[in-house]
Amino acid sequence: MGVPIAHLIPGGEPFSSPSPYHTIASARRSAFGRPSHLPPLQIRPAIEVKVGVSLRPAVSSVFRESGSMSQCYEFELQVAVKAVRLAARLCQRVQRRLLSNETQAKVDKSPVTVADYGSQALVSWALERTLPQGSFSLVAEEDADELRQEKGAWMLDRITDLVNETIATDGSHDIAPLTREDVLAAIDRGKSEGGSSGRHWVLDPIDGTLGFLRGDQYAVALGLLDEGEVVLGILACPNLPLTSISRESLPGDPVGCLFSARKGAGTTVQSLDGLTAAKRVYVSTVDNPAEAIFCESYESAHSMQELTAKIADILGVRAPSVRIDSQAKYGALARGDAAIYLRFPHPGYREKIWDHAAGSVVIKEAGGIVVDGAGKPLDFSKGRFLDLDHGIIATNQNLMPFLLKAVHSALKESNL
Repeated sequence: MGVPIAHLIPGGEPFSSPSPYHTIASARRSAFGRPSHLPPLQIRPAIEVKVGVSLRPAVSSVFRESGSMSQCYEFELQVAVKAVRLAARLCQRVQRRLLSNETQAKVDKSPVTVADYGSQALVSWALERTLPQGSFSLVAEEDADELRQEKGAWMLDRITDLVNETIATDGSHDIAPLTREDVLAAIDRGKSEGGSSGRHWVLDPIDGTLGFLRGDQYAVALGLLDEGEVVLGILACPNLPLTSISRESLPGDPVGCLFSARKGAGTTVQSLDGLTAAKRVYVSTVDNPAEAIFCESYESAHSMQELTAKIADILGVRAPSVRIDSQAKYGALARGDAAIYLRFPHPGYREKIWDHAAGSVVIKEAGGIVVDGAGKPLDFSKGRFLDLDHGIIATNQNLMPFLLKAVHSALKESNL
């Protein structure tokens, strides 16, 4: 019997190595500065750009030629963190005052909120205006088709208001308010197909929509693909407590976690508001399956929970499963709160890349492994969908051999 949980913890080290994007960061500081309560970013100049010369292409080419892995994707990480924090503020505001008419059904009958659209609009807008010109490609969950219809006019007005309120409250963007067309365009930038060539940002504006509507766990999940590989991931988990799921959360416990990972630099966690320093985190070192804690989807419609129960039984896991909405599960594993994540969607379902891109790199950079049910690495280079062999599993290196054997046995017994 699974135990639903609506909360989780952090840890990590701040990034402070120099960025070759100093010139862009300086030139655009007024348009995308840090909140006043945060310390200034420690970014040192790497190149000089003459006045009147286009900044974006020059910086992009220099970055590609930069040397050490410790500096790779640092600028992108800083930009992504700011964008995701901005979106998370909008989501928190909406969830606090959630109204019944702020939810509408999409064509596929899954709920979508104004926060979904608003979050995507903010992340898209923030990234596009800060990254090198011509380099921005976004693969995201939502599109603005329904908002362009007459019945979506009221919702579009509401989204536009929320986006502008969030930007104004942030206080670091001296710009004119966005128009309805600006918001529609920002949302529709997410229509990229991704692929194996170039860079593509991958966004789930609210991962765990049902959890969001219940007032439980959700995440704003943003990843970056470079030549088909996930090289960066951010998970903003506004309702995730700063204490481990291995202990019961108490009233008044602080909540709100931000997980950050970039290739070769590890995974960190800090408070979502940025008031606590980031700390490195690592996956659990448990090597006895019987002692492992495992996570799975909160909703039975999202995963075959009878199958995951069978896998746990084969492994001899003693503790009940911990059921959590969204990619917050990846964050829980990354900081060692749990040791195993099992996801086996019902037959016919195709996984989307935005549901796993950010979370997978957060696990990987924390020392863990994320593969499909056959033990193959997840391939994010094929477009908007993941082609998998029976589900997704994540754990540490010690447990993976046991887990793959148990998965194989359970699938065979279930004729899958």
